[in-house]
Amino acid sequence: MNADENEFFREMTLRICGTLDLENALWQCFLYVRNIMPADELILIIYDPAIGTVDVVATANENGGVTRMDKTHLPPELRQEIEEAYRRPRVRIAENVFDDPILGRIARNLGWDECSMMLGRLIIDGKYVGAFGVRAAGAGRYTEDHVRLWSLVNEPAAIALANSRRHHEVTDLKDLLADDNSYLRDELRKNTVEIVGADFGLRNVMESVRKVAPLASPVLLVGETGTGKEVIANAIHNLSPRYSGPFVKVNCGAIPESLIDSELFGHEKGAFTGALARKRGRFERAHGGTIFLDEISELPPHAQVRLLRVLQEKEIERVGGTEPVKIDIRIISATNRDLEKMVEEGDFRGDLFFRIKVFPIEVPPLRVRKNDIPALVQHFIRKKSREMVLHNIPTLAPGAIDALMAYNWPGNVREVENAVERALILSADNPLNFDGILSVSGSAPDKSNAASYVDKGPLALQDVEADHIRRILEMTGGRVEGTGGAAELLGVNPGTLRHRMRKLRIPFGRKSKP
Repeated sequence: MNADENEFFREMTLRICGTLDLENALWQCFLYVRNIMPADELILIIYDPAIGTVDVVATANENGGVTRMDKTHLPPELRQEIEEAYRRPRVRIAENVFDDPILGRIARNLGWDECSMMLGRLIIDGKYVGAFGVRAAGAGRYTEDHVRLWSLVNEPAAIALANSRRHHEVTDLKDLLADDNSYLRDELRKNTVEIVGADFGLRNVMESVRKVAPLASPVLLVGETGTGKEVIANAIHNLSPRYSGPFVKVNCGAIPESLIDSELFGHEKGAFTGALARKRGRFERAHGGTIFLDEISELPPHAQVRLLRVLQEKEIERVGGTEPVKIDIRIISATNRDLEKMVEEGDFRGDLFFRIKVFPIEVPPLRVRKNDIPALVQHFIRKKSREMVLHNIPTLAPGAIDALMAYNWPGNVREVENAVERALILSADNPLNFDGILSVSGSAPDKSNAASYVDKGPLALQDVEADHIRRILEMTGGRVEGTGGAAELLGVNPGTLRHRMRKLRIPFGRKSKP
């Protein structure tokens, strides 16, 4: 290598500070750097101390530059190490990234192969704000001569990063103002859906969504309560050729059994007492679009038979009607129960099960994709701040993100949203602290309780469910709905909970009193 320091500094400064477009700046730098030293990729990283993540915001390789937002959460000990700006060299070499505790996390998160890396720490006003690095395949690719050159571009890279962050802050504020326009919010909601975690914990789910969305095949979403199955269903609709048509949502467990035929399939005038006019059902209203049947396991047997006809014949018959009505819809179903077991026990029709299970997608619980938690928390802080018309978006208190990462989130994404909202209500303009909030919704699992279940031997799923509902009812004094009620703690609709309680023969209301 024989590079002039002044020329290297001049070229890199012009290229990285010449535009606010980070991906283009990195691309221009890459084209120059690869002729000077080993370089397969340039990486620009931002450190976010509020949530304890290092975010890869832009990369460039031989194919060009791209803007990214790949978050990697760091535990407290690594955050302390990364924030001690003056105890580490401004430029360091990792002979193999997988031997480095911080870079190893990033490498595994982004799926890198074995490589060496040279990283310059970016310091602004005495604080660590990020890093600018170059990596190349193989171990031991960089020398002290490379370090000497790379140290020359620390300040220009820090300036470029600061300018880009300010630019993005202005852009974000502009977006917030645009969101205040209700018409635009409605239009955006019809055509787009934000999937937090689409590039990480939900990556496989989104790959399945992109494969099945253009088709008309029925989809079955399987996952625990609160994992975001409705959001995934909405994404399938918005990415399909039916995006301009209606998206009709039905909670099958919230409709009384006596009304479900009329609600789903409609009725003719005079079909029953009170039927004063013809009414279109949810399936007719979804014509040309998509119908989302949430909690499909709660459909009563007679409604299951009618749904089977919809899938087979593409037609419905209104209650009291004699003429079939042709419909063009796509059916997406969702459940948090084991439908296969319900079929074996005779609680769900086998022929219907195989009709709706053409393309099953399993939505993983939050406890197995905890790397999504920082992004989810930030998303809900912004969302709830707008809804509550807060003048400033609150920050997180020190240690708050660690408590959230250590919690198992039995209520999944819905519990995160509720926890953030409660924290905002209680914050009184202070940094958000979740002390006492997580324990309200059920703190970390008690190992002694888990052991007692094991000692008792295997229990049927419905027995475990019934026992859990009874415990929650004891906590709420028998109250099913309202603030602090059993439905809120369980994260379900009150009507759905009552339906489950009837099915499990758990008394409530007047029946529960001696």
